[in-house]
Amino acid sequence: MTIPRIAITLGEPAGVGPELVARVAQHALAAELVAVGDGALLAARAAALGLPLQLRPFDARAPAAVHQPGALTLLEVPLAVEAVAGRLDPRNAAATVAALDAAIDLARGGVVAAIVTPPLHKGVINDAGIKFSGHTERLAEKLGAAQPVMMLMAGRLRVALLTTHLPLRAVPDAVTAAKLSAVLGVLHRELSARFGIDRPRIAVLGLNPHAGEGGHLGREELEIIAPTLATLRAQGMDLRGPLPADTAFTPTALADCDAVLAMYHDQGLPVLKHAGFGRAVNLTLGLPIVRTSVDHGTALDLAGSGRADASSLEEALATALALVTR
Repeated sequence: MTIPRIAITLGEPAGVGPELVARVAQHALAAELVAVGDGALLAARAAALGLPLQLRPFDARAPAAVHQPGALTLLEVPLAVEAVAGRLDPRNAAATVAALDAAIDLARGGVVAAIVTPPLHKGVINDAGIKFSGHTERLAEKLGAAQPVMMLMAGRLRVALLTTHLPLRAVPDAVTAAKLSAVLGVLHRELSARFGIDRPRIAVLGLNPHAGEGGHLGREELEIIAPTLATLRAQGMDLRGPLPADTAFTPTALADCDAVLAMYHDQGLPVLKHAGFGRAVNLTLGLPIVRTSVDHGTALDLAGSGRADASSLEEALATALALVTR
């Protein structure tokens, strides 16, 4: 049996990511878990929690070995300065992004089959002069993926996004027939390939209140969304919509679909996080590898307190392993 390797980054050094990695390292996993980041930071956060953690240098040439609780292989990417829990420091931004890039390089080279990521703080990275809009965009850029799709899932509820980290005033211009076709193509294909759904049923939300109210509250539904869905239905996709977002998440509506496509970040994700916060998983579809992440942010107020919940990171790891071994 081939043992898969999964890379796990530490996220924002001042946030809860390092301690969450130390927590999940205490559990068995049927894969080799390769931590990518600053070993001293990881060891310090584990010690502060009273958790045993043995770190071994990662050797890509050695055969993969099943993860042992309380131990991790480590690809060292040192920070510029010591990280203080709860206190952002732009001096560590370059190393934080370098750790993500190192994990991506492992995946691009076929050394790991999946990447799991705790949250980063986009603000401090940009404050350091590094243009960074998010994990999804960085992964797509480095892996040459033409159309990444961000999808969160909590149990059977799956919510994908047409646009991700855009200011709200920029969203309407980004809702185009070409983008909608590309995103739905990726979503349809990956629901089938990665999740084994033979004929995915996808609910597509409108952009405007009441899905435009027949053009009285906006014309994007009439001029862009509905015609694009009609074209894709003729190609064999099972698409519902454009649907009013305020009723698309009722239990009756959700029972008849496998995923929901929202037009923008805060149209769909508040519902999903209400349904499963702390247990939801973020997936990037459209990549040549598996990438999962947590459903929460850096939680600077909890960093170092020992109160951060690792449930979402545990789910992200379990999901990555399930998708890799499917």
